[in-house]
Amino acid sequence: METLKVSSSSVPKSVAGAIAAISRNNMQVDLVAIGASAVNQAVKSIAIARGYVAPNGIELVCIPSFSQLEVDGLTKTSIHFLVEKR
Repeated sequence: METLKVSSSSVPKSVAGAIAAISRNNMQVDLVAIGASAVNQAVKSIAIARGYVAPNGIELVCIPSFSQLEVDGLTKTSIHFLVEKR
């Protein structure tokens, strides 16, 4: 499984290209986002990636979950998006 960190400044088309490339190689992708803006960019990236791989007969699904991370000594809640082929 490949892990990608998504921030509020991530470009959705670029992240989508990475998701599509990894998915085409039959691997799962775990997107990690902290904060509302980062979650927004992650969701847009997943939607764009679905459009990239759909013409090849690949369907991507997303399974969201929460986790706790230590960032600079503080506990932050992150959202993970597990993206896989179906």
